[in-house]
Amino acid sequence: MITPVDTAWEGHNLQKVMARNTAANAVCGGTCYSFAMAKKRNPLDRFARDLPPGTLEWIGVRSARKADMTVLPCVMAVAERGLEGDHRIDKTPGSGRQVTIISVEFIAQIAHFTGRQDIHPGLLRRNLVVSGINLNALRHQRFSIGDALFESTALCHPCSRMETALGKGGVAAMLGYGGLCARIIRSGEIELGDSVEVQGRNLDLFEEIAE
Repeated sequence: MITPVDTAWEGHNLQKVMARNTAANAVCGGTCYSFAMAKKRNPLDRFARDLPPGTLEWIGVRSARKADMTVLPCVMAVAERGLEGDHRIDKTPGSGRQVTIISVEFIAQIAHFTGRQDIHPGLLRRNLVVSGINLNALRHQRFSIGDALFESTALCHPCSRMETALGKGGVAAMLGYGGLCARIIRSGEIELGDSVEVQGRNLDLFEEIAE
């Protein structure tokens, strides 16, 4: 079933989701830039593997770059291509921006800085919204959602269109909270409610690329 982007943020009220994740954590204890780095191990990587699992809360795709978002309950993630129905799937294979991801917690911060009570995910034009996991700790990590395996490649910075979508100051409000870009390592179906779990780091991402 396909739902228009202007449909209410059904059941995924920010306060409700954040309250749920706060309790869960207590129990268990857009422009994208990517670049090659010298191969080395980050001493903080081992801590990322201790992250509690998150949850997939929202899925959206665009048939064209400037098209409206289409909200989906599930979607097929295609390795090295993108999400079925999203315009990026027809781009160059192997891109580091096959999927864009933001979190409920980041959206709450953006809403705070823009003086809004809530922000519909479609306004931010990210593909996936997750909750209960620190996206900053997922940078350069591999993680699974449903049957698919992803690899975070870079921060997903806000584009100038956010000034229109969120009003004056929208870009500034999103700085540091724009989420992540990722590529798909293994194909698989993902659906709302799927767990988001760290699976390890891809060292190949840090290999130098010969000029």
